[in-house]
Amino acid sequence: MLRLLALTDMGEAAQVHRIAFDRAMPWLVGLHTPDEDSWFYRERVFTTCRVWGRFDDGVLSGIIAFREGWVEQLYVLPAAQGRGVGTELLDVAKRASDQLELWTFERNAPARRFYEARGFALVEQTDGARNEEREPDARYLWTGR
Repeated sequence: MLRLLALTDMGEAAQVHRIAFDRAMPWLVGLHTPDEDSWFYRERVFTTCRVWGRFDDGVLSGIIAFREGWVEQLYVLPAAQGRGVGTELLDVAKRASDQLELWTFERNAPARRFYEARGFALVEQTDGARNEEREPDARYLWTGR
């Protein structure tokens, strides 16, 4: 089931983010504490984005946070990956937007393949100097309408 998340879902959303992030990018494990993740979702994500989640048997298995023209967060639990959860969540944002941009890390090859397979085109690469992780990243653009 897909639904718009409420602030009461914030803890679960932050946990999905952390589990998926750490699995996809083990070289960045420990970057933030669970309390920092909760603060980030409460104070930044839920205040600026529409946050949707996918539930399987009552368990939050994936989230997307987006605002006008941007996908800010998209994370799917490792056990739910490869089952269309990420595509379903991305489609929610696509239906609400004429175009979308997003950043992902250059080293996150599975994420890059996922976005490219869903119509996103690489438009910029950086050395990572402007992101908190200091990790080279890639900006993608989707223009679907």
